[in-house]
Amino acid sequence: MARSSTSGQGRPKGSPNKATKNAREAIAAFVDGNVNKLNGWLDEIYDDQGPQAAFNCVKDLLEYHVPKLSRAELTGKDGGNLTVEIVRHGEDNTSE
Repeated sequence: MARSSTSGQGRPKGSPNKATKNAREAIAAFVDGNVNKLNGWLDEIYDDQGPQAAFNCVKDLLEYHVPKLSRAELTGKDGGNLTVEIVRHGEDNTSE
């Protein structure tokens, strides 16, 4: 049996595995199918526990529906300052 060039390399970094993909799809389907109920539940939480508790519920649910973005800190060489150079397209950018 011939092997492909990607055989044995596994999943690419950052790509969700099938279980994660299926879980996200199931949560999305649940949310889409229960919008009216979710609104009612959030109203109850708001009334009983306040706006912060209702917001936390929405935030926690969204975490499974919308992926979090990773945070990255950019630094220059050896952790020093980062130098940004703006180059304008079509202008002469050579130093004199």
